[in-house]
Amino acid sequence: MRNHTVRMHTSAENLAREDQLAWRIAEVAADPVPVEDAVTEMIVNRVIDNAAVAVASLTRAPILAARGAAESHPVAPAPASRGTGANVFGIEGRFSPEWAAYANGVAVRELDYHDTFLAAEYSHPGDNIPPILAVAQHTGADGAALVRGIATGYEIQVDLVTGMCLHAHKIDHVAHLGPSAAAGIGTLLGLDPAVTYQAIGQALHTTTATRQSRKGEISTWKASAPAFAGKMAIEAVDRALRGQTSPSPIWEGEDGVIAWLLDGPEGRYEIPLPEAGEAKRAILDTYTKEHSAEYQAQAWIDLARRLGAERPELRDPARIDSIVLATSHHTHYVIGTGANDPQKFDPAASRETLDHSLPYIVAVALQDGAWHHVDSYLPERAARPDTVALWRKISTVEDPEWTRRYHSDDLAEKAFGGRIEITTTDGERIVDEIAVADAHPLGARPFAREQYAAKFRMLAEGVLPESEIERFLDVAQRLPELTAEELGDLTVRAPGLPSAPEGLF
Repeated sequence: MRNHTVRMHTSAENLAREDQLAWRIAEVAADPVPVEDAVTEMIVNRVIDNAAVAVASLTRAPILAARGAAESHPVAPAPASRGTGANVFGIEGRFSPEWAAYANGVAVRELDYHDTFLAAEYSHPGDNIPPILAVAQHTGADGAALVRGIATGYEIQVDLVTGMCLHAHKIDHVAHLGPSAAAGIGTLLGLDPAVTYQAIGQALHTTTATRQSRKGEISTWKASAPAFAGKMAIEAVDRALRGQTSPSPIWEGEDGVIAWLLDGPEGRYEIPLPEAGEAKRAILDTYTKEHSAEYQAQAWIDLARRLGAERPELRDPARIDSIVLATSHHTHYVIGTGANDPQKFDPAASRETLDHSLPYIVAVALQDGAWHHVDSYLPERAARPDTVALWRKISTVEDPEWTRRYHSDDLAEKAFGGRIEITTTDGERIVDEIAVADAHPLGARPFAREQYAAKFRMLAEGVLPESEIERFLDVAQRLPELTAEELGDLTVRAPGLPSAPEGLF
C-alpha cells in the first residue's frame, strides 16, 4: 500500500489531475490485478449476507416505498436503454439500474444487520454491492466481472474510511460510499481512468450530507441514505460516460470538501491505496454482524447475554444499583449516554433509535439472553416495566484505552467492546470485559460460509419458499463462474408481498 497525502490546494496552486485523490482512486479501479481466492470467497459471503438482511426487510415500510419507486421505473426499451435492466429483490421484472440499486440498497440497510468497517470513519462497505450488482445485471456483465467490481468498491471504501474522518465534522459517512461505488462500477465496466475520475467527483459532490440522519429521533432516511448514494454513483457514471465533467479537485479544491466540510486549509489526510499490481484485499479487514444492531453494540450483546445466563439475578432491576459501560469515544458519543439524546431512553422511540441506544440494547440482551432482529425492538418489549427500570440504570463513559484500541492500526488489538462494571444493591461489584464480537474474525465464533448461509436461511424463513432459499444459495455460491444470463438469477422472488404505497411516480 502507498499513502496518498491529501490536503486543500488553492486555485493558484493548480493541482494537476494526476495528483488528485479522485484520479489516484480511478487508477486503482482501472488496475486489472487478479482477485485473490480469499477475497473472492469473502465477496460470495457478503453477497449472501446482503441478501439475507434484504429478504428479512421485504415487508417493512421503507422497503415498500423504495420498491414502489423502482417499479415506477422499468427499464426503457432499446434503443433508449443500452442495457436490459436490473432485478429488485422480491419481485419479477427488470428495472432501471439506478432505481433497482436504490430499492435493494434500502432493503440491505434497513435492519442495520450487514457488514461494517470502523477506523478514522465508520462504514457499511456491503452498501457497495447493490449499485455494482445492478449495473452488472443491466450491462450483461458476468460473475467474474462483478467480483472484480465489488473488490474495488470494498477497497476504496475501506481506504477512505481508514484515512479520512467525516463524523468529527458531522458529515454522514455515506460521503465515502458514492466515490467507492463509482470506482467499483468503473472496474466492473473496465472504464478508462478519465471516465471513472469524473464519476467519482460527481458521486462525492452529490452525496455529502450532515449526520442529522443519525441523531436524535432517527428516521427512515437512515436506511435510504446509503441507497441514495449508490443511486447517485450510477447516475454519475452515466453522466461521465456521456462525456460530462465534474467539480474538481473535488476533495482538494479551494471550495472543495476538505476546505469547507472537513479539516479546512490546515487539514492533512493520508489515504492508503494499493500500488499498481497490488491485490485489492480490503474486504478481508471488514466484519459482519451476528445481531441486528449498531456494530459497536455487537460485542456488548454477546457479553450481556452471557452475563445474564451466568448470573440470572442481574436481570432484576431491583437487584441493580448501576451498570457502567467503559468504552471508546465513538461508542460513548454515538450510541451511548455521551450522545445526550433523551430519545435513547424513550420506550416509545423508533426502532432506528433503539438500534442506536447501547443502554437499551444491553438491558434487553442481559434480560433475554438473546437478540432478535424483530422481537428485541417490539414496542411492547421496549416498554416492559422491568426493562425500562434496568435500562435507566445503565450509562456509558469514555475510556482512553478502549478509544486507543478502537483506533489501533494493529488488527490483533483493534477492539469495539469495553468493560462492564455492575454494582448491585447489596454492594457487590461485578467487572467483565469483551474486545470483539463473537462473530468477529478474532472472536469466539468467527463467521465462515456455514454461518453466512445459516443467517440467510434463518432470515428468509417464512418469507421465501424453501426451494427459493436453496436456489439462491446455489447461485450465490457459484458467483465467480456465473454467466451474464445466470447473473440475472442472483436475486430472490417472494410471494404475496404487500403493495407499495402511492407516491409521485
